[in-house]
Amino acid sequence: MRRLRTFLFWTFWVCLHVAVLVAQPSPITRVEAVGMTVSDADRSVDFYTHVLHFHKLSDVEVSGSKVEHLKGILGARLRIVRLELGSEQIELDEYVTPRGRPIPPDSRSNDLWFQHLAIVVSDMDEAYDWLRQNHIRYVSTEPQQLPAWNRQAAGIRAFYFNDPDGHVLEAIYFPPGKGDPRWQHGGGDVFLGIDHTAIVVSDTAASLSFYRDKLGMKITGESENYGVEQEHLNNVFGAHLRITSLHAAHGPGVELLEYLAPHSGRAIPSDQQSNDLAHWETIVDTQDAGHSGSLFKDPDGHVIAAMNDPRN
Repeated sequence: MRRLRTFLFWTFWVCLHVAVLVAQPSPITRVEAVGMTVSDADRSVDFYTHVLHFHKLSDVEVSGSKVEHLKGILGARLRIVRLELGSEQIELDEYVTPRGRPIPPDSRSNDLWFQHLAIVVSDMDEAYDWLRQNHIRYVSTEPQQLPAWNRQAAGIRAFYFNDPDGHVLEAIYFPPGKGDPRWQHGGGDVFLGIDHTAIVVSDTAASLSFYRDKLGMKITGESENYGVEQEHLNNVFGAHLRITSLHAAHGPGVELLEYLAPHSGRAIPSDQQSNDLAHWETIVDTQDAGHSGSLFKDPDGHVIAAMNDPRN
């Protein structure tokens, strides 16, 4: 069923006359997947399937004027691979032509182009040992356990690392009583699924106006995180974050990360394009067919890709 749904989505996506950067997005029913641009789909598929235990669902190549106008890239030809972990999906977009730019080598976790996937693990020590055996690139110094004084996040363990292109991933462990109850029933697997995608925002209030008031997502958690553990998790001196978690009716959440300190994070470059490796897309289902097959941006420039939910 998921394979058929993926095929029908891409048939619809390519054939539909699309509109780019819609000004007024409509409420969403689900976060369908999280997409990222990669430089080598085969290398990325090998990493996500063998290291993180995702499963391949589909592998298609698309091109033509509809795709060019959707992505804003003349001559765009993409290889698009869908992968699944648990009940959640990611999308890897390799631009066969034209190639974009790599992620800036001096990127930091407080830059506004920062986005990550939070991959839930059933055992952090086992997951960390496996990641080290596979020679992953570190972002955090090591797994961090959030302190007891932080009531919303106490006992959660987390670790940031990079995929082959430098996209940031988070391994996250939820102790009993924290997170979605389904993460307590892993069935023996180490890597369970995707809890959320996190984005750095400049102003939580402005982002809530977009994600809550326009997209219809609900706030499911709020916390203020700081201290040595947070510094070593994000690898940012003096990291002090306001964190707001939101969910649609279905799918992984979207987590807003506002750095109350430091204020040195840089904006998304105005010339960043969808074939640049720093480009991510949060793919959502919408009830409004008029906004399907379109891309639009949140107040900080993070990209949302809308499709019509065929279940409506």
